[in-house]
Amino acid sequence: MEPRASETARTEAMRAEQSYVSMLYDRLDAVRDRAQTALSEEHGRGTPGGTHQARFERDVFAGEHARRIAQLWGVERGLCFGRIDDTDSDTYYIGRIGLRDAGNDLVLIDWRAPAARPFYTATPSDPGPLVRRRHLHTRGRTVVDLDDEVFDLARMSEPDRRMLVGEAALMAALRRGRTGRMGDVVATIQTEQDQVIRSGLPGALVVQGGPGTGKTVAALHRAAYLLYTHRDTLERRGVLIVGPNAMFMRYIGHVLPSLGETDVVLTTVGELYRGVRATAGDEPEAAIVKGDPRMVEVIKAAVRDRQRLPDGDLEIPLDVKTSRRGGVEVVVERMTLLMDHATCVRARDRARAVRNPHNVARKLFIDSALTALAFDEARRLDRELDADDLRYARGALWRMPPVRKALDDLWPLLTPERLISELLADPRALGLASTAGSDPVLRPEEQKALLRPLDSPWTIGDVPLLDEAAEILGEDDSRAKASERAAEREREAEEEYARGVLEITGIAETEMVDARTLTQRHHTEGPVLTTAERAVRDRHWVYGHVIVDEAQELSSMAWRTIMRRIPTRSLTIVGDVAQTGSAAGARSWAEMLDPYVKGRWREARLLVNYRTPAEIMEVAADVLESVLPGQEPPISVRDEGAPPRALRVPRADLPTALSALVASELAEIGEGRLAVLTPDARHREIAGLLPEAASALTADALDSPAVVLTVTQSKGLEFDSVVVVAPDEILAQSPKGGQDLYVAITRATRRLTVVHEGTLPPMLGGLA
Repeated sequence: MEPRASETARTEAMRAEQSYVSMLYDRLDAVRDRAQTALSEEHGRGTPGGTHQARFERDVFAGEHARRIAQLWGVERGLCFGRIDDTDSDTYYIGRIGLRDAGNDLVLIDWRAPAARPFYTATPSDPGPLVRRRHLHTRGRTVVDLDDEVFDLARMSEPDRRMLVGEAALMAALRRGRTGRMGDVVATIQTEQDQVIRSGLPGALVVQGGPGTGKTVAALHRAAYLLYTHRDTLERRGVLIVGPNAMFMRYIGHVLPSLGETDVVLTTVGELYRGVRATAGDEPEAAIVKGDPRMVEVIKAAVRDRQRLPDGDLEIPLDVKTSRRGGVEVVVERMTLLMDHATCVRARDRARAVRNPHNVARKLFIDSALTALAFDEARRLDRELDADDLRYARGALWRMPPVRKALDDLWPLLTPERLISELLADPRALGLASTAGSDPVLRPEEQKALLRPLDSPWTIGDVPLLDEAAEILGEDDSRAKASERAAEREREAEEEYARGVLEITGIAETEMVDARTLTQRHHTEGPVLTTAERAVRDRHWVYGHVIVDEAQELSSMAWRTIMRRIPTRSLTIVGDVAQTGSAAGARSWAEMLDPYVKGRWREARLLVNYRTPAEIMEVAADVLESVLPGQEPPISVRDEGAPPRALRVPRADLPTALSALVASELAEIGEGRLAVLTPDARHREIAGLLPEAASALTADALDSPAVVLTVTQSKGLEFDSVVVVAPDEILAQSPKGGQDLYVAITRATRRLTVVHEGTLPPMLGGLA
């Protein structure tokens, strides 16, 4: 095609597509306005009052309209991104949500709908029903570019042939500079990624993929797809996404809202225990021990150690009578209550025998002890006790501070925070747990690795220990359960009434809300909580599906924490064992998953690297072969043209040389992002040399053009340019140092520079 004719074709095609896209945005605005008007009308009805039916209707409609409005604003950017033409001469437009025109005809197909799947699965060798796939690139509401992929030119009309335009959409997307936020790939999903996204809900799916294979974005799109396809199953329980750190969670945070989903919980392992936000890691030796399942026995032994006995008989002095003499309270009569040692043993053993959690079993111990003390008091006072007298006497004794303190010393009410902080500061407690052969569960050097001051801040490795302790300790919720049973009876009656209201109003047919959800909303004070908000507040919340990213970093203890939240074992597990940096992380998926889903997990492999240029990946492949011989790196699909290089800089010259290098790289990448990756021990030093770069592990650090990170902090992220400092020190910093270096090198999408002081490690010999 002549250049001028090609330009004319592009102009005509863009004009036609702009007209259609403008119509779609008009429809989006109309739907938004309608939802906003409806919400305003509901709010205009005043505070809830009148009949139950009126309050129910207001709550239902207001909540659903508010959620719909949030969804409609989330899809503003890139509302429509694709078009497919099939062999029947039908044309369908693909977008972030489904839209209908005023006549109720479908004008935009939700990307998750079955009708949209050919957009992602068609290939030149197997196009299915398609003759053409067109990618639409928009900025704001304006069409700025088009890309066509033709599968059957003979079946296209002459006008359509004249309007063929574009280059491959995927390559165009890959060449765009990084922005500090992950871009969704809904417009450029590849066939192998689509198979991951649309895989069935039940069971555990492992997505094993090397650097740049798009496993994270595939997992996020899978979350949106599952919520769309299994709405009834997942809406009430929600989806949990666990990532490596807050910076990464912010990096991916806008992807799901942009796909029309807002009701997902995003968190890190360090935040899985409510009330704790741990960001610091442990030294490798401590991380290995904390992540070992043997810690369960260590924690159990620490709990049993708190269920104590007195050295002999339990004696509790009580001031029976006092009087005031000269303004001073004087003890007139004193009595010592006694519970003999054998009775103490029986009370403790009886409480242990019921096998309830510590704080729940405490109630039985306290009751047994108070009963024994009440009878001892009655004997001393020469009284008989009937059932009512006994109940009164126990209550009176429990209100006496000396009695309460004595029994608390024997069986204290414990919090997970208190138990774990004291355990890790007590060498005696760490050595209590023993094997069947009476050997300590933890060797002396392992106990020493765990020891730390009592007031130490929480680390990421502590969070699974806290969660485990919470399970072992439990909560004395007897009063709460009694209140809950009464409230449940009341709710059941109200749910029956709610079902009638939903049927009378016709809301039941829309499936917008069920009777139980409606009743819960009616009883909630303040704003109605979303599923995500309710889940975050409840440690015992059970999710409908869990997605774990960078899953190779999780320890065995962290997996126990995850699995408590998903008893159905419906999981998507995303990672690459070749990139395991944590000393307590995975060596194989079977090692981590078989204790929970042995023989019931399936693996999908992503083999194509869309991110890392082939020149950089060649260097990374040398590192991988040296560290994990036999592991196959993913295959890169593009050449960037800028060869990776090594730069030798004496330490004395590093301040000047590094600053100049960063300035030069930023000029090369323009609006993109640069990362300087350092050994753990030198992060603060290197950050001090680059005061203009962000260095704190904060959610907004990636908004800066340049950032200084450790390799662990860079997990899951990508940058246009990467500068790796001191590769030899990265190699030596932990047992997984080689894998850390592999991760560092593969963060780059365009340019890589390795700065070294001495001899370059042999595995980096391929650098220029």
